[in-house]
Amino acid sequence: MPMLNAAMNHVMIETTTSEVAAETDAALARSAAGGDAGAFESIYRRHSRRVHGVIVRLVGGQGVRAEDLTQEAFVRAWQALPGFRFESAFSTWLHRLAVTTALMELRSRRSGPRFSDDEDAIEDLGIADSAGSGTALSIDLERAVATLPPRARAVLVLHDVEGWKHEEIANELGMAVGSSKAQLHRARQLLRGRLGGKA
Repeated sequence: MPMLNAAMNHVMIETTTSEVAAETDAALARSAAGGDAGAFESIYRRHSRRVHGVIVRLVGGQGVRAEDLTQEAFVRAWQALPGFRFESAFSTWLHRLAVTTALMELRSRRSGPRFSDDEDAIEDLGIADSAGSGTALSIDLERAVATLPPRARAVLVLHDVEGWKHEEIANELGMAVGSSKAQLHRARQLLRGRLGGKA
């Protein structure tokens, strides 16, 4: 029984902490929406790592570009804040805006050679060089995801990390639902191969 009580207390503390964080976010967002730059700076400090993380996962590990897109996401958030209705958690709204910023970048790359045909790009990558044995699986996984072609990576991240449905992904990326499912299947196969069966 003591273990159960301790677990319940832990859940209650986590719930309370997340509620406090959500309330703080909402208060900062209201101030920032009114033009308070200091409040927006606090929002940036609280959320920049998560925003940067999702952008890196979607567009790949291109340091400078990912930094630029993170800044762009926050600029867009600053501009859009006066219209935010507080119908959802601010962190959810900001995260979705970061995803949208990354997807806009991917769409802009579609005409370039790197984005033109992910089907061929997946085939060309091969499976041979799996990550070294001394590295943690999570780091191996991040690196392996970064090697995927852009559309395959976007589908994998949106479906498996962000929890989007194939219909949403297809709509955002301008592809058929069947193509989204095929990209996910092939991306998972490639990751399993690159991780040497560790995933």
